[in-house]
Amino acid sequence: MANNALAKIFRVKDLRARILFTIGLLIVFRIGAVIPVPGVDSAALSDYLEFTRSNSGMGLSGMLDFFSGGAYSRVSVLMLGVMPYISMSIIMQLLLLVFPALKRVSEEDGGRKKIQKYTRYGTVLLCIVESFMILQYVRSIENQMGGSIRFDGFYGSGEWLFIASSMISLTAGTLFLMWLGEQITSRGIGNGVSLIIFAGIVARIPSAFISVIGSMGPGKAVDIIDLIVVLMLFVVVIGMVIYEQQGQRKIPIHYAKRQVGRKVYGGQNVYFPVKLNPSGVIPVIFASSMMQMGSTAANAIAGWMGKTIPASLTYGGGWFLTIQVLLIVFFAFFYTQVTFNPPEIARQIRENGGSIPGIRTDKTEEYLTRILNRIVLPGALFLAAIVLIPELVVKLFGFPRNFAMLMGGTSLLIMVGVDLDTMSQIEGSLKMHHQDGIVKKGKIRSRNL
Repeated sequence: MANNALAKIFRVKDLRARILFTIGLLIVFRIGAVIPVPGVDSAALSDYLEFTRSNSGMGLSGMLDFFSGGAYSRVSVLMLGVMPYISMSIIMQLLLLVFPALKRVSEEDGGRKKIQKYTRYGTVLLCIVESFMILQYVRSIENQMGGSIRFDGFYGSGEWLFIASSMISLTAGTLFLMWLGEQITSRGIGNGVSLIIFAGIVARIPSAFISVIGSMGPGKAVDIIDLIVVLMLFVVVIGMVIYEQQGQRKIPIHYAKRQVGRKVYGGQNVYFPVKLNPSGVIPVIFASSMMQMGSTAANAIAGWMGKTIPASLTYGGGWFLTIQVLLIVFFAFFYTQVTFNPPEIARQIRENGGSIPGIRTDKTEEYLTRILNRIVLPGALFLAAIVLIPELVVKLFGFPRNFAMLMGGTSLLIMVGVDLDTMSQIEGSLKMHHQDGIVKKGKIRSRNL
């Protein structure tokens, strides 16, 4: 029992409290995911669920349901999820690059708090716009179903009153999730927003397996051999993702000796590690957020005009996947440049009397940028290839799309990435309390590329 990893975690009082706090807030999130929007009667909700089940994992409905952890198909107050907050964070980062005045504000004392406040205000505006678009999309579904689904709200109180109250409810739901994520990050363990997405994906796995079991049998699309092959494929992909997430390029740095008073500093060789995928799973989450926002807008506009979105632009379509891959590559470079910042790192190396062997001091920034670009591109293409796996599973093996979405591609990257990050924090907390950690020494090590 003394060597049990779970026992080690719960033996530390502070770590135990943080983990239980995180689990408690994730349970609150899952409870909120089943609370319907006020004014939606049970009969309308039942009809709507039947409609979404018959189209499970397809189009905008499947995408929204995927990232909200099933809250969308229940017309829950949390159906927008945390994606508006993520989208606004992306927009704010882009604005920092475009407007130098805003960049200077972020670098002042308390500047990060100001930027965070602007991000929250922007999230409110984005929630209002997205909630209105989603409600219009829902009403277009009502028209497609010939009026068999009714979302009048408050039993005859009026369509616009229902829409206004629903927009307030959905905006409040996203702000509540944003607050939950901040509380988990500050008082719990792991990144709060990422864990909320993680919990939503994991909660959908049982229903995905049920849909696969329903598709198995004589004369049906899936047989036991296909299931075994696909599960083995996912195990291999998980191993590849973990291997890629742990990969590093070690850049040697030599610090010259310098004397300050009677003490001598420097004179040592160290390594500056650069991960193969410095941005982790962030590009996938960012790209998915932008695709969700774009799909919501496109479907709302199509609903107003009485038209339908071309199949190539819906989830799984050719243009949809092409745009998603390009966004993943873009955000991999964008996020890495924002967080890594080669000019700043080169300046710090020079100021501390360091240099990279074989590289002139004035060429340090250029060298770091070249190394970073060579590393990020294959890492971004790897992420994009993993995201395309569900389409391969659907087309080659005939699996239900919701199962492929949940057990591969984007969901797999998010689950593995968030799990590695959370376990790394737990490991660090254990070592801080003079524990051995949950991973044996030498089991996970970086590799040179």
